[in-house]
Amino acid sequence: MAPSPGATFSHAERLARLRLLRTDNVGPATFRQLVHRFGSAEAALDALPALLKRTGKPLRIVSLAQAEDELAGVARYGARLVHIGEADYPPLLNYIPAAPPIVTLAGGANLDWQRTVGIVGARNASAAGIKMTRLLATDLGERGYTVVSGLARGIDTAAHRASLGTGTVAVLAGGLDKIYPDENIPLAHDILDNGGALLTEMPLGWEPRARDFPRRNRLVSGLSLGIVVVEAAKRSGSLITARLALEQNRDVFAVPGSPLDPRAEGGNALIQQGAKLITGAEDVIETLGSADPSRTALFDRDWEPDLVPDAEPPSDDDRSRLLGLLSSTPIDVDELIRQSGLSVGTTQMLLLEFDLAGQVEWSSGQLVALRYA
Repeated sequence: MAPSPGATFSHAERLARLRLLRTDNVGPATFRQLVHRFGSAEAALDALPALLKRTGKPLRIVSLAQAEDELAGVARYGARLVHIGEADYPPLLNYIPAAPPIVTLAGGANLDWQRTVGIVGARNASAAGIKMTRLLATDLGERGYTVVSGLARGIDTAAHRASLGTGTVAVLAGGLDKIYPDENIPLAHDILDNGGALLTEMPLGWEPRARDFPRRNRLVSGLSLGIVVVEAAKRSGSLITARLALEQNRDVFAVPGSPLDPRAEGGNALIQQGAKLITGAEDVIETLGSADPSRTALFDRDWEPDLVPDAEPPSDDDRSRLLGLLSSTPIDVDELIRQSGLSVGTTQMLLLEFDLAGQVEWSSGQLVALRYA
């Protein structure tokens, strides 16, 4: 089972969880399966050598000293590592697929993490878009909402600055010490100085890459009850955030714009597809108000594998049979079990092996597919 909110972990287990998560090919879904399979991160680490031997692909397992160094480094920045299940883990993140097992969090002790609205949009925002963002963020903040965004140029920057006095969360694509863009480093300090928060799932020293921004975007939407898109091109990170928000059962709002402005194409398309058209903060508050702040009752926790007793090590025939059923099309684990005729425990163990070998990828928790280079 997932740890209950308010769970406490021993120092040894916290270090083990950090080591496990930082091991090659162990992402949020794999981490969760390992912990559920073996009962704790410490036990999972003990089991890894045998698992890795069966994959035939040696992986780098983070040492105890490296984990302690990361813990000390985070503390030097005045931040902390927060584990899923602990009391100060952002509550809405509990309900997204592949929730990060650990986040680095600086500040935010007095923020309301359950009354949250994400605001995203174009980096090359128009003057009108910046003005609209400031109005929205200011009004939402004054009504008790925490504003969440991604610390990017343009709309994100305007949203953070307008909500400095009422509370804002900046989600980073890189490590806490690798804020991007450089020009927003002073803004990050202002956010902390005013009681806001910086949050990332990446370790210290991690330089953000292009593929890290969609990962960041899923946390922007996951931290929020709803996402407001102010300006967005037809293909943009803001539309990725909106899509992720829908997958996470969040509301999506969009500010309409001129059909002649390419920066309005994405928002207008969202409205055509069913996003709520808004002209001010009251439109957002009206939609969220009836269910907020107890909206978590509407969310379901992501799929979690059952903890089954250790089975006999899978045979090569078992391995070939299951691998032969997988393709680039995601398939439900229960369907894999049905078609393969393998036991639950054997299927879980093989999927763990495939995952650690980098052969499969997960989507929406329970769907698995072959990963192609």
